Amino acid sequence: MGHCAMTHALAKRLRRDQTDAERVLWFRLRDRRLDGWKFRRQVPIDRYVADFCCPDARLIVELDGGQHDANAQADEARTRVLSSMGYLVLRFWNNDVLTNTDGALETILATLNQHRSSPPHPDPLPSGEREKKG
Repeated sequence: MGHCAMTHALAKRLRRDQTDAERVLWFRLRDRRLDGWKFRRQVPIDRYVADFCCPDARLIVELDGGQHDANAQADEARTRVLSSMGYLVLRFWNNDVLTNTDGALETILATLNQHRSSPPHPDPLPSGEREKKG
């Protein structure tokens, strides 16, 4: 199985086997429920699968479980790669999403609204070219 096919298969499995925190957040993000912003879940990007992605704002929302300390270096590397591709990555602990869903949504919306009010890039890259730079 090729690299791309494996990533897509993983994304499909992750959509099926979502955590409680992912389920709670997806219910509030799906169907443009957050101020009209379109989100997708378990989105294959390069060799990673983003938990949630708003393509229009190039925003990725990642949820981390309790094993975060063990994965901190991998998470940092992942964030660097995604950032180099033009994405902004927001991270939340699963427990924070479960105990303060509204707070997480307020942070996401504030970030999206900053994107909306920022001027467009003066020299936007053609579709597909962003990955080749760097």
